[in-house]
Amino acid sequence: MKKTLSIILSIVLVISCISLLAGCGEKGETAKKTFKVGICNYVDDASLNQIVDNIQSELKSIAKANDVEFDVTVENCNADSSLLQQIIEEFKSDKVDLMIGVATPVAMAMQAQTANSDIPVVFSAVSDPISVGLVKSLENPEANITGTSDYLNTEAVLNLIKKLNPDVKKVGLLYDLGQDSSATPVKDAKKFLEDAGIKVAEANGATIEEIKLAAEQLVSEKVDAVFTPTDNSIMAAELSIYKIFADAKIPHYTGADSFALNGAFLGYGVDYANLGKETAKIVADILVNGKSPSSIPVKTFDNGIATINEETAKAIGYDFEKLSELFAPLCSKVLPIKTAENFDK
Repeated sequence: MKKTLSIILSIVLVISCISLLAGCGEKGETAKKTFKVGICNYVDDASLNQIVDNIQSELKSIAKANDVEFDVTVENCNADSSLLQQIIEEFKSDKVDLMIGVATPVAMAMQAQTANSDIPVVFSAVSDPISVGLVKSLENPEANITGTSDYLNTEAVLNLIKKLNPDVKKVGLLYDLGQDSSATPVKDAKKFLEDAGIKVAEANGATIEEIKLAAEQLVSEKVDAVFTPTDNSIMAAELSIYKIFADAKIPHYTGADSFALNGAFLGYGVDYANLGKETAKIVADILVNGKSPSSIPVKTFDNGIATINEETAKAIGYDFEKLSELFAPLCSKVLPIKTAENFDK
């Protein structure tokens, strides 16, 4: 009996020692700091998807370099305002440390719904954050929100139209009246064209079917070219309308390379992959480095990259190499692209 009891006590002692050693090992290890981040994309299109992909990949790199973790949840409201409100409320319920709003409507909704909380918001691809009331100025946001802007140099795009066709008589403006990102560029475009003595034809749509009808309207009005700013509704419809313009030999000039990816003649604007990475860096400045959003200037970019769809250019009657030489003095880069639904990851 004594022998049995001695064996049992020995086993208990061994187990206790093992547990104690394991516990000591655990205490010696430092748990990584984890930050919860909620990302909401506005709509499924090539530009915005590219931004989200690059935010996530850059956050992974930042996490590794700083020995932290980012617990990221990605949602897409698909331009549905009710769903957008629901997603933001879910982020709040999940107690995220920070929200990222991709595109103007998402950023505005996040700002409104976090007004009475201390959750910081970082926006991405907001064309005019001042006019929509997100920040007081680009240098000093003066709010619990900051981010990256894909501000479009409208005049630069219109100069490309004039460079290719010095005798242009009428330009169509294709956009969604409900897109805040289009308001300022369209206003600027109308003034530029009217001051140059060029006629303006406007066509609008919000759904793909409406936008197809709007594109056909501009063709019937015999415009020489069409301009669309960084309008997410038109972007979502580009694959459905680019052949309408190409068949009519009308070049479609747009405010992002993703339009050209989806078939438009030319996209002019920022590098959205880089914009996504810079958005992630701002997130890290707030969460990892402890900076206040109000102290971080809104990041803007050079709008000098022109992306030409080689297939569409050929269909209209232009050679990419000649276009590249023609546009080179007006752009920092002229790049070719072929039609696809999304950028390669």
